[in-house]
Amino acid sequence: MTLNFADNLRPKQPPAPVELVLFDLLTALLDSWTLWNSVAGSEHMGRTWRMAYLKATYSCGSYRSYERLVEEAAIAVGLGSQASAELEARWGELQPWAEVKATLAALKPHYKLGIVTNCSERLGSIAADRVGVPFDVVITSEKAGFYKPNPAPYRLALETLGVAPGNAVFVAGSAYDLFGTAKVGLPTIWHNRIGLTAPEGAPEPLITRPTLDSLAADLSSILAGA
Repeated sequence: MTLNFADNLRPKQPPAPVELVLFDLLTALLDSWTLWNSVAGSEHMGRTWRMAYLKATYSCGSYRSYERLVEEAAIAVGLGSQASAELEARWGELQPWAEVKATLAALKPHYKLGIVTNCSERLGSIAADRVGVPFDVVITSEKAGFYKPNPAPYRLALETLGVAPGNAVFVAGSAYDLFGTAKVGLPTIWHNRIGLTAPEGAPEPLITRPTLDSLAADLSSILAGA
């Protein structure tokens, strides 16, 4: 899939009520960076490997084995296939960011909650369980047949729960999600935990935050039209 950077539509602010909050899983809710860095042996190699894998998922579009893409990226950056095997074996070590459980527990009585993640069904299920909060829908790229930022995974989550894009908010962990959510008309908050730079041409998010501590208040401000 080729990203069309010229298609730079900014998602409109959603009308009330917001019924559904969708999340990226592996960066917005879980600290996957620490696990990748540990397996790779350093933060530098962990990020290098991670960026190679992310580039592969964002460019391939239609689904190919997630595990295979991670392995190919490990080989490409010189870590070898053993790194991907170790990552898979340690997948259950993934931990949510410190504020995630309390934040989602506060949201749960007021909104439907869901996940849209670039992952396989098997590993996506394990990772979602690590959050420790039940979700109304979990959409993996394997289930949707496409990797984000193709619009298909976001649309499948909305269609599964019968919610219009304007009545939902997506919480991204990567600014690449903004290309896909803009095409769906899905307003997006960027949880930019580690201070990443948005890619050239990325649509503007509604809000950018370094943590999820203010998410409930941010959703309330959106509802109020602030």
